[in-house]
Amino acid sequence: MFTGIIENLGKVVSINKKMSNLIFEISTPFINELKIDQSIAHNGICLTVTELTPTTYFVTAIEETINKSQIGSWQVGDTINLERCMPATGRFDGHIVQGHVDEVATCINIKDKNGSWLFTFQYENKNNITVEKGSITVNGISLTVVNSQSNKFSVAIIPYTYQHTNLGLLKVSGKVNLEFDILGKYIKKILTQ
Repeated sequence: MFTGIIENLGKVVSINKKMSNLIFEISTPFINELKIDQSIAHNGICLTVTELTPTTYFVTAIEETINKSQIGSWQVGDTINLERCMPATGRFDGHIVQGHVDEVATCINIKDKNGSWLFTFQYENKNNITVEKGSITVNGISLTVVNSQSNKFSVAIIPYTYQHTNLGLLKVSGKVNLEFDILGKYIKKILTQ
């Protein structure tokens, strides 16, 4: 389980295709703290460390992950939001994040609010919903929804988040991974049965 509080940024060092899988080599400042079999959220995608070098680690994305997320469009040099699993003794600062991407969204507007930014995203699946002041995970970042609409929502970004995640690099028409709030998904399923 993750919280959506980004711990650090990583860089894609190499990408190799092996059958239907993509194998990514990632560099990060906390490389010395990693171990094989560890789960790390990469732009909100839970991937397992499969190999370590002194300066990088490797993860594998299978076909299901490639189809559900924007990982297939990653390129060497891309900056990735990273979060290690929440320790049992850790603080729960964000919200419950599983690292399972529900769908990819498109950034349709970025408004500079003179000290903050308002990002608006559009998504396709009408079964996924947001609620005003509810939680949403965008590229692994726990954010609060503002202006919730059908298939569209906005999030207000503070300077710290803008500078310490890859949202500061996002442009209009850029793609992001979304994970909708698990509590909302359960409630919706119960009410529609």
